[in-house]
Amino acid sequence: MTQDEFAPHRIIMHVDMDAFYASVEQRDHPELRGKPVVVGGSPVDRGVVAAASYEAREYGIRSAMPMSLALRLCPHAIRRPPNFQAYQDASRIIHFHFRNITPLVEPVSLDEAYLDMSDHVMDFAHAAAVGRGLKRDIRISTQLNASVGIGPNKFLAKIASDYDKPDGFFIVHPEEVQDFLTPLPVRRIPGVGEKTERILTQLTIHTIQQLRECPLSNLQQVFGNKHGLSLYNLARGVDPSPVVADQRRKSLSQEHTFSHDLADGSKMNEFLSVLSAQVAEELEKMDLKGRTIGIKVRFDNFQIATRSFTIDHPTRDPKEITKIAKLLLERIDLTHRKVRLLGVRVAGFETDADDCADNAAENDLQLRLW
Repeated sequence: MTQDEFAPHRIIMHVDMDAFYASVEQRDHPELRGKPVVVGGSPVDRGVVAAASYEAREYGIRSAMPMSLALRLCPHAIRRPPNFQAYQDASRIIHFHFRNITPLVEPVSLDEAYLDMSDHVMDFAHAAAVGRGLKRDIRISTQLNASVGIGPNKFLAKIASDYDKPDGFFIVHPEEVQDFLTPLPVRRIPGVGEKTERILTQLTIHTIQQLRECPLSNLQQVFGNKHGLSLYNLARGVDPSPVVADQRRKSLSQEHTFSHDLADGSKMNEFLSVLSAQVAEELEKMDLKGRTIGIKVRFDNFQIATRSFTIDHPTRDPKEITKIAKLLLERIDLTHRKVRLLGVRVAGFETDADDCADNAAENDLQLRLW
C-alpha cells in the first residue's frame, strides 16, 4: 500500500488514559497504589465493574464484569464507588492539553480522544515530539499516565495507542502500515470482539494478514455488506472517517462491548446506569443538555436494536437519563437473546433547534438503525 492511499495526508493522534477511574483512585488515595483496585457498584446491589487497575486485571478482572465475580477472582481487591467529580476534574485538565495542540479534538469519553494534527505539525517526526510533550504535560498536571498512538487515520492511531500500554507511545508511519498490521491478531481491530473472532476462527482467519487475503464477497456473505466491507478496508489500514470536533456534534454517546455476551437483564440495567452517568459527565463537561435519550443494543448475532424517546425539557441529569434508558430497554424483546454491546446516547441539544425537531419524530420507539 502506498502513502497515496491515505490521501489527503493526515496525521491523527489517539490518546487513551491508562485505567483512568482506577488510576484516579490510586492517585487520590496513595494507600491504594500497587494494589488491585476495582471501581463500581456494590456486589450486594448486583453492581458491575466500571474500571479495574492493572494490578486487578492480572486476576482476570475486566470492566462490565459482575462485581461479585470480580471479588471472587481477587478476594483482596479493593472496591471503590465511582467518584465522577474527581474523574471529571482530571478530564477537564486532560482535554485542556488536547486543545492546546489542535481545535480538532473528538472526545470519545472522559479519558479518550482523537486529535487531528494534520494542519498543526510538519510531519510525523514533529507529531512524535508533540505526542511525547503531551504525555509529559498530562503526567505533570494530573499525575496520571496517558498512552498515545499516532497514525495516518483514526483506526491506526487507536491500534497504536493500545500497542504498548500502559504508559505507551507508538507511531505507525504510512509506509509501515502493512508490515505493522500483518502479524497482528484480528482481535486487535476495534470492534472485533469475541463473537466476530470466533466466526473468523471458523474461517481459519487468525491474523490481519489472513483477513486481508479473504475476498470481499466472502466477508460480506458472512458478515453482511456493511460490516464485511469495514473488515475488508480495516485489514488494509483504510479508514477515511474524519475527526469530528465538539462543536459539530449532534449527539453524545457511551458504548461498551462485553467480553462475554450478557443475558441477565438486571446486569444490563446496572451497566446502563454506569453508561448514563458517563454520558451525563461528558454533557456537563461540554456544557450541553439534550432532550432525546436513546439506547443501543447489539446482540450476539450482530443484529442491532435501538430505542429513543424525546422529553419536553433538556437534561443532563444522570438519574433521569438512567431512568429513561432502563425504560427503553424494557421495550426490547430480550427473550432467549444474548447481548454483546450496550450504548446510551443523548441528542437534541438545546443549542441545536434543527436537531431537536428531527429527533421529536423518534417518540414512536420503532426499531431502527442507530
